[in-house]
Amino acid sequence: MALPTVAIVGRPNVGKSTLFNRIAGERISIVEDVEGVTRDRIYATGEWLNRKFSLIDTGGIDDVDAPFMEQIKHQADIAMTEADVIVFVVSGKEGVTDADEYVAKILYRANKPVILAVNKVDNPEMRNDIYDFYSLGLGDPYPISSVHGIGTGDILDSIVENLPVEEEEKNPDIIKFSLIGRPNVGKSSLINAILGEDRVIASPVAGTTRDAIDTSFVDGDGQEYTMIDTAGMRKSGKVYENTEKYSVMRSMRAIDRSDIVLMVINAEEGIREYDKRIAGFAHDAGKGMIIVVNKWDVIEKDNHTVAKWEENIRDQFQFLSYAPIIFVSAQTKQRLHKLPEMIKRISESQNKRIPSAVLNDIIMDAIAINPTPTDKGKRLKIFYGTQVAVKPPTFVIFVNEEELMHFSYMRFLENQIRAAFGFEGTPINLIARKRK
Repeated sequence: MALPTVAIVGRPNVGKSTLFNRIAGERISIVEDVEGVTRDRIYATGEWLNRKFSLIDTGGIDDVDAPFMEQIKHQADIAMTEADVIVFVVSGKEGVTDADEYVAKILYRANKPVILAVNKVDNPEMRNDIYDFYSLGLGDPYPISSVHGIGTGDILDSIVENLPVEEEEKNPDIIKFSLIGRPNVGKSSLINAILGEDRVIASPVAGTTRDAIDTSFVDGDGQEYTMIDTAGMRKSGKVYENTEKYSVMRSMRAIDRSDIVLMVINAEEGIREYDKRIAGFAHDAGKGMIIVVNKWDVIEKDNHTVAKWEENIRDQFQFLSYAPIIFVSAQTKQRLHKLPEMIKRISESQNKRIPSAVLNDIIMDAIAINPTPTDKGKRLKIFYGTQVAVKPPTFVIFVNEEELMHFSYMRFLENQIRAAFGFEGTPINLIARKRK
């Protein structure tokens, strides 16, 4: 199910990126005291009062003809179109400006809930100056200081109040998967080949598919699937056409709605740096993954070609070591019949639950093979572990001190759990927690 979307908008240099980072809980967006630094939307997931939402940081809107301003206006316009809730950030130090009024006029057309955040209100005396912002006609202004975190809880309360009501998933047994990748890697052609009919426009021109399109089908065993085609993602600095910017947002939403993601690579072009960025979106979201190398029919091959490709993919996508690789051709339908079965196996891995007793046997065996590390004379003690979630499978390991659980030992435990239980095609999460 797609998360609701919150867009942070406003003119340049009012602290949108700082607020974004505060809500996201990490420094993701570029923060610099220079107007126009944030040129493209930045994405993250926020959470407040057990409600998760997608968060978008946008470039500043202004009514002057500044460099990149037209692109920034497009970015923010798209963010507002796609958002369920809009946070409009203004500066309490500078008061109401012509640019703020310009942004407010744009927001009137959005027909979405708008939360007015007056930033840079760093001390109580400045609160008396926020009332001028009522003139924008966007309701009560919230005084905040995103640098110090003052008032951000009130903003988050208002965000959650205005989020759309959560809908229950209609049929949890349906496996939802999407195809992601750069434009022109053959995603639409793959969908047509899998379905055996031209339900999606396929074209050799990059960027033909603008929207995410859902298509349902059933395999021979009666398993239902929903296939989500996504518009191709492009490196943001090279995207200028307005409609292309929608495709990036919708690709992110498609990933969010999917259980399993097929990362499509063009065999003719090979692996590009941005392929790893795109795959990273899905990996970070905890989705099941398959690496699909398309257009395999046009590659000159010998007895070592597959092995070389697999070695290169494993080297380039080290964070996807769990993801199976398949070489296919949408043109000749080579190996496409294997995809539904592979997707089904990964879905089973995502939903697999391990009894605590069996899990702890594996953990104890792992400790016997590789004893827990020490730090400054203090040894890590692992008391027990238990699985707390699926999709992705998540395990809590109770220890004496969380700081003693080094990343490398956590990775060792993950490898031992994978070796024992498989978990093909899905990331697994291990969380160290101090036993109370």
